[in-house]
Amino acid sequence: MDHSTDILCERQGAAGLVTLNRPRALNALNLGMVEEMTRALEAWAKDPAVTRVVVLGAGEKAFCAGGDIRHLTELGREGRKAEALDFWREEYRLNALIKRYPKPYVSLIDGIVMGGGVGISLHGSHRVAGERYLFAMPEVGIGFFPDVGATYALPRLPGEMGMYIALTGERIRRADAVLLGLATHAVDSGRMGEVREALVAGMPVEEVLAGASVDPGPAPLAAHRELIDACFSAESVPAILRRLDKAAEKGSEHAGTLAATIRTKSPTSLSIAFEQVRRGRSLDFVEAMRTEFRIVSRIIDGHDFYEGVRATLVDKDGAPQWRPATLDALDPATVDGYFGGLGPDELEIA
Repeated sequence: MDHSTDILCERQGAAGLVTLNRPRALNALNLGMVEEMTRALEAWAKDPAVTRVVVLGAGEKAFCAGGDIRHLTELGREGRKAEALDFWREEYRLNALIKRYPKPYVSLIDGIVMGGGVGISLHGSHRVAGERYLFAMPEVGIGFFPDVGATYALPRLPGEMGMYIALTGERIRRADAVLLGLATHAVDSGRMGEVREALVAGMPVEEVLAGASVDPGPAPLAAHRELIDACFSAESVPAILRRLDKAAEKGSEHAGTLAATIRTKSPTSLSIAFEQVRRGRSLDFVEAMRTEFRIVSRIIDGHDFYEGVRATLVDKDGAPQWRPATLDALDPATVDGYFGGLGPDELEIA
């Protein structure tokens, strides 16, 4: 497969410009794209003529909807798990490179940003949200887990919003993204091209973004903040569900909806995600990425990831058969096992 046009990395004016160029696949990442982006970023970091990096997605639907999950499960089913792990290893290294990038790193996000797309935008210095911005980390719904640095980023969101995002996979639109700090600026979609040109022309990054920024309007999540903080601060996933159920009994329709949503997710994935957010509060970024590589190295040997992708992306019947099927049937020791060291196979980040 020729990945040469899947991503375009080029110097334009003062900018290193990255265009994710798979619009029909919602700009989903593959290994070739990750490797090419890494090469470009490493070169631009040392190039004094490049004073900022600008990242955008081709087409009008998506910035980047994630990694090419269907392909990764196909590799796993074919016994080519090492190849799948090569993707995650390089993707996580790229996330770490972006987190410590020495120059302004500006993502222009005017569409879907999920999973792997979050990993190549959230950890950069500037996340500019257009009107079509739509963020989610929906991994627990496909038997996976919030990765690409979510272990570090989610616990650092206000209150219990990180736990809420991890366990529900709920979609976050622009005003809420600005409220939570997922986006640093809101810009009208019609001005995204103008912003890009000004950045290419070398105008000061902060000045360009401040000048184009607009008020994104009221943030719907603000009305639910008290409920989310009260319920998602509980000591386990079952305890969170009990608090939501109690709130629903007292008349909170939103609490009932959230509880029902969570109960459709993989019990194993929910328990892993809960532990990620709990443990991630005390981890630095490299430790968080190493933790995620430990988890993915076990997930690929399990059942729920393949079943979740089958039900969501392949057969599309929306009826995954999780194993185990309930939180009560899940042995806590099993969850701990996902976090154990990998010895010589640990993720190495330079």
